[in-house]
Amino acid sequence: MKRWMFPALWLCLALASTSAFAKAPTALFYMMGSQKSINSFEAHIDKIDLLVPTWFGVDENGLVSGGPNMYVLDLAKAHHLPVMPIISANGDRKKFHDLLGNETAKRAMIASMVEQAKRYGFSGYQFDFENIAWTDRDALTLLARQTADALHKHGLKLSMAVVPNAPGQAGNGPFSKWMWEYWRGAYDLKALGQVLDLVCLMTYDQHTRWTTPGPVAGMPWVMDNLQYALKLVPKEKLSLGIGLYGYHWFAGNPVGEDGKESSHITAEYIDADESFPLAKQFHATMQWDPVEHESWFYFYRDGMREWVFLPDAHAFRDRYDVVKQYGLEGFCAWVLGAEDPKVWEELPDAIR
Repeated sequence: MKRWMFPALWLCLALASTSAFAKAPTALFYMMGSQKSINSFEAHIDKIDLLVPTWFGVDENGLVSGGPNMYVLDLAKAHHLPVMPIISANGDRKKFHDLLGNETAKRAMIASMVEQAKRYGFSGYQFDFENIAWTDRDALTLLARQTADALHKHGLKLSMAVVPNAPGQAGNGPFSKWMWEYWRGAYDLKALGQVLDLVCLMTYDQHTRWTTPGPVAGMPWVMDNLQYALKLVPKEKLSLGIGLYGYHWFAGNPVGEDGKESSHITAEYIDADESFPLAKQFHATMQWDPVEHESWFYFYRDGMREWVFLPDAHAFRDRYDVVKQYGLEGFCAWVLGAEDPKVWEELPDAIR
């Protein structure tokens, strides 16, 4: 066959070949220490590109504590799966502020990170620092720069999980102000995007135990935060957060441990292995919100309505499509063990 005889056919073959070898978005999955999370990792390891387990914490003095699950680490190595553990500060705002202001403590933390990465063969680390005062914004960026510079010298990478913060200001209302003061305002996305190897945008927990019932991560909210982040962070460094868990809202015990009575609207995490059976138990109708791109249902117990919102496989697929459409580096999914089992049908096998 002469190439010049069928130009349209050759073009189609070329496009097909390009598509076949195009890199799929990086599938980053977080893993907790629970057996359920480890079981999911073990069952689906060949569809995971990067494992980020919650293995390490750091205190205000720079002391890094924790360690790897050696069964998980050995299994990952056998499958040539990169492991990038989390370093967290357990959400203690005051202690983390003290760490940020202590150069000696930061040096101790970084030295320990490098030493343990070499010992265990990590590809790097992910910072997961949350509940941070907005006044620590520049100090957080400095810590990221200092750590990234040190890790890069040893061939290691640094990523960070960041709370989405569109539109880049506190907004209206006391709740929005509080969220900016202690959750959203500490992340300078532009500066962090320059020093980090990867930014994981935590586009989940739009509604929480602090709010009224609503989607875990409604699509309009996800897109607002993604488009804002893309103005500041190169898409090649941006990973879209996809929640795999749900929330269950109900009326909790109005009598506290101190015996005093008060309103107690409760919201708890609920995983797919709990939410689907709960809907079945109470004969609830699972409903799909075409605007939020998330499933939900309600039911009555003791005459009171309870709500469940859950990102099922349909919701996952729609967000995975966004990752591909925008050409992002990949997605970061919290957390292994929480997911609708059909999620795995949406992903290709990892190429290692």
